[in-house]
Amino acid sequence: MEIKTLTVRNHTRVGGRGGGSAKNNAVCYFWKEGKCNRNPCRFLHTDSPAPNIYHRNFKQSQASKDQLKKSLKYALGENTRGGSLEDKSNKSRLSFNYEDLPRKCPLYISKNWSILKTGSHGLEGVNNQESSCPGAEDLLRKCPDHKNALVLSAGGGGSEDRIARNCNVSVTEAEGLKRIRVQKFIEDSPKDTVISTTEGSVPKVEIPQKDQQKACEQWMSDSCVEGKGCQYLHSWFHGVGFSMLAKLSGHSEAVSGIALPSGSDKLYSGSTDGTVRVWDCCTGQSVRVMNLGDVIGSLINVGSWVFVGMPNVVKAWNIQTEAEFSLYELVGQIYAMTAVRDMLFAGAQNGAILAWKGSTESKNPFQLATSLEGHTGAVTCLAVGAKWLYSGSADSTIRVWDLDTLQCIYTLNGHADAVMSLICWNQHLLSCSLDQTVKVWFATDESHFEVIYTHDEYHGALVLCGVNDAATKPVLLCSCNDKSVRLYELPSFSERGRIFSKQVVRTIQVGPDGLFFTGDGSGLLSVWKWAEHRVAS
Repeated sequence: MEIKTLTVRNHTRVGGRGGGSAKNNAVCYFWKEGKCNRNPCRFLHTDSPAPNIYHRNFKQSQASKDQLKKSLKYALGENTRGGSLEDKSNKSRLSFNYEDLPRKCPLYISKNWSILKTGSHGLEGVNNQESSCPGAEDLLRKCPDHKNALVLSAGGGGSEDRIARNCNVSVTEAEGLKRIRVQKFIEDSPKDTVISTTEGSVPKVEIPQKDQQKACEQWMSDSCVEGKGCQYLHSWFHGVGFSMLAKLSGHSEAVSGIALPSGSDKLYSGSTDGTVRVWDCCTGQSVRVMNLGDVIGSLINVGSWVFVGMPNVVKAWNIQTEAEFSLYELVGQIYAMTAVRDMLFAGAQNGAILAWKGSTESKNPFQLATSLEGHTGAVTCLAVGAKWLYSGSADSTIRVWDLDTLQCIYTLNGHADAVMSLICWNQHLLSCSLDQTVKVWFATDESHFEVIYTHDEYHGALVLCGVNDAATKPVLLCSCNDKSVRLYELPSFSERGRIFSKQVVRTIQVGPDGLFFTGDGSGLLSVWKWAEHRVAS
């Protein structure tokens, strides 16, 4: 009788009896039921897969497994340099602590979700990190409802178990899938969109409110790409009761003076680029350019005369007769001019105020009458009220001159920095300074002035202009260093609107029929008009 010898080789497996190599690292179903009698068995006889083995319930290549593990680790905030996706305690289900997630992870979520604010490159504070999980698309493709951002991001359609069943993935993978969708949902939202929610609820999207106090500088330069999602205004002004009629471009440097002679259909503007431009009021086109060859510091008109202030000279030009005169004095740049009682006053760089008297008895109708001395700094602004001439200077003082005697009768010392602009309103004098204040002065008698109100202008005030709106209410226009012009109602100083510009507005001029004009540092001249006042019936 032939006897066959059977050699049995014992194969040791993790957690089970001897046998062949485990296939697919899957746990034996019959072993879990206590009925497996195969030896060796090609499945594992243990409660969990071997360490560092990623278990999936559908077939895939090893490269795909590694990529998917990397995606989930990134989404869950795990360290991808070491460790496994499985819990170190070898529990059958992964326990998850939100507070243990690294704070710098793009998908950081606290126990109750914090307010997340998106920036131009993803979440705020992590702009230098990757904004999407590597291999995330591989996982999202497994889910039939992966395009439903609200359901997948906050579990609005069910729990992680439901997502796991629908996507044929484990609960742990479903947690990662939720976070991947949350991130993609946030990244697809407009810039600065606020997304807030609590765990298990649908995210609420709040489109940011526009900042009504500032215009978008990129929009002004036709380069804003944010569109409706931009947090700043896409407008040249904010407020009611007025509108912009036109933008006149032509000057290459700051506009330093604007004049609209009465009875003329031409607008005149001077600039530090050394040119005077003549604009057609009907078409808005520049019809004439006069190159005077030097910096223009100021420009005004009196009747049919246009006066242009330049270094050491004032040029006078009659727009009706075409007569021209040059009034030379070695005083430096002419920063301000005004006219009253047939006299032309010009504030100069050396602190003097030149006064020319009009005359019809000589070929030159302007004869130098006197020079008012007293300021120790450049005279920056002039104003006339009642029987007084007011002058503001870089020496921080305001001087009051008697128009009858042309003598200084009072010096106002309320400002701490250069006085930039002066206007007269009823019985009051308004002044603004680089000390960031606008002061209202009142003359209690002929020899005493006092400040009755101080308005703080934190951005610095440069130019003041008083106008009446369509309802004849007094309005103060105040140009500030933040490239805006604020409109204040008087006497309350309550703000009723703002005008925005590319650069700081250097000059403001009132015109007829509710018109007013602004000129900024970029050379742009803007035309504005008060809306017609309608009386309620």
